[in-house]
Amino acid sequence: MPRILMSRLHRCIFPIALLVAAAPVGAQESAIVEMLAPVLAAEDARAWNPDALGAALVYPDSLVRRTAAMAVGRIGDPRGVALLVPLLSDPDTTVRVSAVFALGLIGDTAAVTPLVERLRAEPVLDQASAAEAVTSLARIGGPRAVEFITSILQGRASLAVAQPEELVPVAALESWRLGEAAPVAELLPLIRAEDSRLRLSAVFALSRLRPAGAANVLAEALGDAEPQIRSLAVRGFNRRFAESSRLGAAGAAALVARLVDDPTASVRIGAIRALGTLDTGRFVAQVLPRLDDGDLNVRVQAAATLGDIGGAEAAAALERVVASRTPFAIRREALLGLARSDSAAFRRAAAGWATSARWEERAVVAAGSGALGARPVLLDDRDPRVVAAALGAWAEGSEGREAAARRLVTHADFAVRATATGILGEEPALADLPLLVEAYARAARDTAPDASLAALEALLAIGRTSDAASARVEAEFVQRAPPQPSYVIRRWAEERWPALARRWGPAFPLAPARTLQDYRELVRRFVVAPDSVRRPHVVLELERGTIEIELLGPEAPMTVANFLSLIDRGVLNGSRWHRVVPDFVVQDGDPRGDGWGAAGPPIRDEINRERYHLGTVGMALSGPDTGSSQWFITLGTHPHLDGTYTVFGRVVGTYASLIRITQGDVIRHARR
Repeated sequence: MPRILMSRLHRCIFPIALLVAAAPVGAQESAIVEMLAPVLAAEDARAWNPDALGAALVYPDSLVRRTAAMAVGRIGDPRGVALLVPLLSDPDTTVRVSAVFALGLIGDTAAVTPLVERLRAEPVLDQASAAEAVTSLARIGGPRAVEFITSILQGRASLAVAQPEELVPVAALESWRLGEAAPVAELLPLIRAEDSRLRLSAVFALSRLRPAGAANVLAEALGDAEPQIRSLAVRGFNRRFAESSRLGAAGAAALVARLVDDPTASVRIGAIRALGTLDTGRFVAQVLPRLDDGDLNVRVQAAATLGDIGGAEAAAALERVVASRTPFAIRREALLGLARSDSAAFRRAAAGWATSARWEERAVVAAGSGALGARPVLLDDRDPRVVAAALGAWAEGSEGREAAARRLVTHADFAVRATATGILGEEPALADLPLLVEAYARAARDTAPDASLAALEALLAIGRTSDAASARVEAEFVQRAPPQPSYVIRRWAEERWPALARRWGPAFPLAPARTLQDYRELVRRFVVAPDSVRRPHVVLELERGTIEIELLGPEAPMTVANFLSLIDRGVLNGSRWHRVVPDFVVQDGDPRGDGWGAAGPPIRDEINRERYHLGTVGMALSGPDTGSSQWFITLGTHPHLDGTYTVFGRVVGTYASLIRITQGDVIRHARR
């Protein structure tokens, strides 16, 4: 099923010919192109090529060295650690910081000691490399990394850094990556620090970790003078976290409710969202006015929260919203809220939508009715997107759900089949083995891997029910499974089903998707060209204004080339923002419009050092190296996305049109 920041995959290759031809380059630049083309090819194939990589890492030009360092990190082979460690003392700062970042991408604990030693040893390390080293240590983790990060927070680390105090906010911010090993005791006092950077970093980490002892100090942060800190603090509150503290759900709700009228929209959104999990109905009167908030996505969140809280007053207000002329996203959330809180009101309000000519409106009715537990309406709708919505929302354990799923595993639409197959995997039954083997075979013709993966998960679940079931799955499926061309599915097998992985072979390296000349053109266009060329701008003409985006060719050349291909082919013209999460992301690029689709090939990740702040453009994924045509723009600062999703652009100029986007809005035209 569609998930957050998700993309769906097709198996065509974007046409390199659509790229703007690069200008002629001089002899030195030609030499750089010749050095980097095989490096880019190895990175794209995830192929360990020590000759090309090793030569590039010692090349005189620093541009070649830093590009090669990033490639080594993205390939992810542990053998890359030995190649990168010497670059920690490279004379060029950009090379050093790239090598440090790449070691974090590889994630091998063998890199911890050289990173720590470089932070402690002369010559003094530049601030950017030192900060990136702390981040990489948090990414890698392990006892020594935890001990070192803790020592930074305690002020007892011996550091050969010009400004060692500047590493404290970094260590605090990145501590969330350490999970249960995070130094919570050192983070708690930072919430009262005078330096707002320290407070922000500590609040972010604690709001992600949600340790039981942090509720009271996060409650203090709800009153911070900085709006961003208030926004981060309120994100940490949910019922489970509140009940693990002395506050309790009721006490936490009372604190959070004060922010429903905050002057900053992101804070209002976070407070209203938190009340949806905390409130017992006492604060309906405070949420109701937010249905008329000046910020459209505050209104969306208010409708969702009123559906979570429930009650007659909330239901009456939501019913009025559904019948109003407000934007679709608000009415959609109000109708779904009624499905959760008042089934009779939902059925009244949904009557007109159930016969709408717009599949989007029928899909809302289908999803809402599925949540009621009975057989969803529109389960046999003419549009498969509506059927997938109905089946996906059908409450687990409902009567008739598995029978409907068995009928729909042979549906023509891959999303319907994937959803149906996933349902059968929830309650694995040996009797379903032949049907699931057939479903897997049927999925081989799909251009996306979802139905194949769902069938594999279900088959694996059946095999785990008993030794007898395992033997039958082995005999009737594993021994007969044909070669698997999708690296996404082979990668799944490597992680989940070793017997299949041995049969199919490794996910990487891939066969070359492009010629060496194609990679030369990518290097010329996006690596060695002037910034005016390698950082092109695109404009999105929306229903409520325009957005200008600067694309980051040097940081993500293949991703930028892929995005420009979408622009040139007109894929985004008339597309809808199919997913908008208030104060998080807006997402587009699905030609289906329901989150399941894609309009291009799978491309490999180009994870880079760019961070996710307001207006950052990233590639949507359904797992590593699964990007395609779906992409997103962040609506705030979200450090947990850093180093996981490829950043390939940033909004420039005003954010006014960005923050007005609601789900279902149209991109009227996208152009260079």
